[in-house]
Amino acid sequence: MRSNIFDRLSFLSLFLVVVLLPLFSLPFTNIPVEISKGLLLVLGLAACVVFWAIARFSDGKIVFPRSWLLMSGFGIALVFLLSSLFSKNPQVSLFGTMFDIGSFWFIFSGFVLMLMSSVVFRTPQQAKTVLLGTILSSAFVLIFQGARLFMPTILSLGILAGKTGNVLGSWNALGLFAGFSGLMFLLVIEFFPISKIEKLLLEIFILLSILLAASVNFSLVWVLLGVSGLIIFVYKVSTTFQESGNEGEKRHFPMVSFVVVMIALLFFMSGQIIGGFIPSRLQISNTEVSPSLGATMSITKGVLAKYPVFGIGPNRFGEAWSMYKPAIINNTQFWDVSFVSGSGLLPTLTATTGYFGILAWLIFFILFLVIGVKSVFSSIKNGVNWEMLAFFVLSLYLFVSSFFYSTGTVIFLLSLAFTGVFIGLAASSSNREISISFLNDHRKSFFSILVLILLVIFSVATSFKYIERFTSVSYFGKAISASTEPVAENYINKALSLYSNDLYLRTYSQIYLVKLNSIASKGSTLSDADKADLQASFDQSVNSAQMAAAYDPSNYLNFQLLGSVYQAVGSLGVKDAYSKAVLAYQTASSLNPLNPGLKLAIAGALFVDGKVKDAKDYANEALFLKQDYIDALITLSQIEKSEGNNSGALSYAQAALSLAPTDKNLIQYVNSLSNPASTTPAPTPTPSKSKK
Repeated sequence: MRSNIFDRLSFLSLFLVVVLLPLFSLPFTNIPVEISKGLLLVLGLAACVVFWAIARFSDGKIVFPRSWLLMSGFGIALVFLLSSLFSKNPQVSLFGTMFDIGSFWFIFSGFVLMLMSSVVFRTPQQAKTVLLGTILSSAFVLIFQGARLFMPTILSLGILAGKTGNVLGSWNALGLFAGFSGLMFLLVIEFFPISKIEKLLLEIFILLSILLAASVNFSLVWVLLGVSGLIIFVYKVSTTFQESGNEGEKRHFPMVSFVVVMIALLFFMSGQIIGGFIPSRLQISNTEVSPSLGATMSITKGVLAKYPVFGIGPNRFGEAWSMYKPAIINNTQFWDVSFVSGSGLLPTLTATTGYFGILAWLIFFILFLVIGVKSVFSSIKNGVNWEMLAFFVLSLYLFVSSFFYSTGTVIFLLSLAFTGVFIGLAASSSNREISISFLNDHRKSFFSILVLILLVIFSVATSFKYIERFTSVSYFGKAISASTEPVAENYINKALSLYSNDLYLRTYSQIYLVKLNSIASKGSTLSDADKADLQASFDQSVNSAQMAAAYDPSNYLNFQLLGSVYQAVGSLGVKDAYSKAVLAYQTASSLNPLNPGLKLAIAGALFVDGKVKDAKDYANEALFLKQDYIDALITLSQIEKSEGNNSGALSYAQAALSLAPTDKNLIQYVNSLSNPASTTPAPTPTPSKSKK
């Protein structure tokens, strides 16, 4: 009896994780939507494992699916662990800033979710309950997001910005989820026995999902939905003709599937002619950018050439991008963007974990397809278990989405959870399960109970540790949005007391840098207290920037910030500050060698330090990397002017003006060079700013 109660609690905990993932968020907080999903995953998964372990204490029986697919999943987790341990920055690869989607702990949690789904959702009735819950939550998301298109401010929940803000994360992820929902509704209509009213409701929600997908207008959605709908249509037509042997018997035509295929084809083939109609009417602008698949493969090749076995380490795509990005990127407006993900989530995950990571994922997906197709056709042949078909098809849709797009937390976790349900159904239907009874054997009993106790302790301990770090996110958000320096200082200190990482440390340094500049702006009227505060702010800003660089010495942003701090205090007359700024910028440039902004930052620091020749060399390097770099042309013009070469200065200034002919400051500067009597200063080059 007690075992039954805890099994139900375990089922409920995991059910809520899977069902609430699409819509869970923490309204009116400073916590981003995708980070809040991590809280649901960790707490719900920990509760599920604890209740399941307690239930096993009572009945003395452990049942697992016998599945190579399940084993291959934990093979991926093992590769991620080894890759993290061999990484130069294990703390970044293991956890990241906040349970990052590419980190080991996130991947491990995802495959534990898959394992528990295969153990807890083993019967068709349990799977049907999960499917029904997902249908209801998906319907709620579709209604809510559809309403937000017309009432974005009222339904912002204090965390969603503009019309494109949504509970899935990115705008394109919402489109993929709308396609997933439409496919799920379609599978239920075509394969499950439902009433006419239920069918009508599902048809309405299919229409709503198509309208929401049309609002996003992401071509990948139409491809996946159209191909999936076509397969369902062909299968239903073929089976209908086989089942209706008598000529007088009425044949059912799968009209819903046919309509879905035609609509998907229409939107895909028409491009912006029809696809852009709804977004333009709703005034929706989608500006998401990401590296192409070719650029992502180029990063992967660069990583494999230097770190072939376990790669550079999980969750370090940003560092890999900085080191190995294609030079042609400098010809685009994204030359100074540090992408933390590639063309898709799965290519991003494989790009940083070496050949072992690529092999582990290949084995997993080959087994998924082979076992999936075999189990589904076997199930169809026997005329049972349509739930298995639904979960396999939906998992496949989600995995393909994750390959071609960086889907984020929800879609990736749902793909693993649904795969787990499929594994559980396939194992139970074919009696491929491992059953261990340990109460009758004292040796088995001792080791089994010990493992279960350790499992409970591990689940509770990791949950507490996660909550501590999760709490720091709220304080960090308040520090970012604070209106005054003292308030920001207070909140960032609280965040760092809970979890110290380079993002928080960079923010801490920037807060004190603002405070330092504020005090220094008083000029010669500084009191003794102001001077003491100025020195303290200087020390705090420099020390925290140095700590950020020490925390992750492979992240160029940390050294870029350190250089900007030294350059700022150098303008206040601090001895040797400019030389230290140059060293920091040079380290950043070695980590991001094709970034012209870093070369120009070095040139700027050298120029104000009086080292004109070296400054000119670095400015020319920046211009070589990016030939339309206006700031580099302005800097070279200033250098030439300082050397008395007015014609050279004018030549560089005119080249800059040809790239920005409407810039009033540039026009005045060129005119001043044409008229030596003028004293108009040169436009200030825009520094390459440190990203938070």
